[in-house]
Amino acid sequence: MRGAFVLCLALLLSTSVIGQQNFSRADTLRGTITPQRSWWDVTKYDLHVTVNPEDSTFSGFNTITYKVLKQDSVLQIDLQYPMQIDSVIQDKKSLTWTRDSNAWFINLVAPQTKGKSKQLTVFYSGKPHRATNAPWSGGVVWTKDEKDRLWMATAVQHIGASLWWPNKDHQSDKPDEMQISVTVPNDLTDVSNGRLKKVIDNPDGTKTFVWVVNSPINNYDVALNVGHYIEMKDSYSGEGGKLDIGYWVLDYNQEKAKKHFAVVKPMLKSLEYWFGKYPFYRDSYKLVDAPYLGMEHQSAVAYGNNYQMGYKGTDLSGTGWGLKWDFIIVHESGHEWFGNSITSKDIADMWIHESFTNYSETLFTECQYGKKAAEEYVQGIRKNIKNDVPIIAPYGVNAEGSGDMYYKGANMIHMIRQIMENDVAFRDMLRGMNKTFYHQTVTTQQIEEYMSRFVGMNLEKVFDQYLRHTTIPTLEYRFNGQQLQFRWVSDVKDFNMPVRVKLNENGYKLIYPGTLWHTTNYTLDNVKELDVDKNFYINVKKVK
Repeated sequence: MRGAFVLCLALLLSTSVIGQQNFSRADTLRGTITPQRSWWDVTKYDLHVTVNPEDSTFSGFNTITYKVLKQDSVLQIDLQYPMQIDSVIQDKKSLTWTRDSNAWFINLVAPQTKGKSKQLTVFYSGKPHRATNAPWSGGVVWTKDEKDRLWMATAVQHIGASLWWPNKDHQSDKPDEMQISVTVPNDLTDVSNGRLKKVIDNPDGTKTFVWVVNSPINNYDVALNVGHYIEMKDSYSGEGGKLDIGYWVLDYNQEKAKKHFAVVKPMLKSLEYWFGKYPFYRDSYKLVDAPYLGMEHQSAVAYGNNYQMGYKGTDLSGTGWGLKWDFIIVHESGHEWFGNSITSKDIADMWIHESFTNYSETLFTECQYGKKAAEEYVQGIRKNIKNDVPIIAPYGVNAEGSGDMYYKGANMIHMIRQIMENDVAFRDMLRGMNKTFYHQTVTTQQIEEYMSRFVGMNLEKVFDQYLRHTTIPTLEYRFNGQQLQFRWVSDVKDFNMPVRVKLNENGYKLIYPGTLWHTTNYTLDNVKELDVDKNFYINVKKVK
């Protein structure tokens, strides 16, 4: 009864508290830790899928190994329409189920004893949804390469992994390991996550590629890339020792890739410097040609930027620095740390993935071109901020917040760095975060509390203003003789973020405004406007 009440309460909240955003029961079933999800913990997926290019269908099975957290008899599996579950087997017995939207509730017969490990095999088939604009409107991409040959890939971060395979489709529960076996026509190659264990030649004119993932992995990161691929092998000596690198490119892209992918090692060195060791040495690092722009598929980063600099040949910052490097390689690889190793439990907290990863672009720019270039870049990307809706979305309904989680979120992190006034400590914070939450799922609260403890200041109001409101704070000021008077005007009560301004000839200094007027000495003569450090993303207003 209690579980049913919690689910009903979540559904009620999702359709009332958040005003005009009306979420469906399907959204709640997908986004909530339902009673039928909460009692079991995934430890391994053993996924087998056959790709049938002739009719664009998938078929196969997934053996799910899980730990029983408490006794129950109904288990929720997610698989999206029009895909179908054909049968479910546990302990050699066929099981029954009921379906509610894209959630399938399996009726278990065998005892589910707390602390024990169990397996469940789900057989499935169907024609998965085609992507209309991958990776944003995701699904399965069916296309042809430049030689008019089949090229297929998956991209399902926003729409969900259950679009093409049955699983517990919630970010809070990652398997500890996974095996992915993909069967395709024998003239094609599949590239998936982890390491290629073996290739099996089947008597029916197909091949099965068996990939092994030795680390926890997000469901949406699990990927198929099917085409006429070749592998270019390389390695990198990093903080974790020797990292195997594989560039899986379409056969006619080999020469372009040799030159263009030269940025990978400097990129890995830069991100390891700031974030700590690459999180998936056991599974290698791969760049994979993809028929869409790109995605952070763990240890198999999807690359589709057409071997050009910038973001599809443009500079998102408008400063020129964004054309010095390939956006997709840097950004999507940054997700290996934030998104793939450190994962938000609820998709509402996707800023944890995107804000830090967006800032990785600034950090890479700093390593390659200096601090001034990095500051110009992060300030330049502000032109993309919309301030439309909050960055943190409603919880429990599989909803994402504003796209401002990229540019606004990165600028928030950059401001926290300015408040610290110590780049060594800032780097230690980022590296410590990756060590503390290594391969874990987290909440916004955990990240906020960690950063506040490290900075030595309660940053709650800063996070509230930039993540939970749409406006940015305004620093109001006025001159009164040799004094500067200042205060914050903000959505957040008692907003108290420090900010750097120029008070004298000694350069910028932190001041500590509140929502009431404060006063400090000001010794610059003949100055009509207050000089505020441009590294702070705020409004500034002179008042009488």
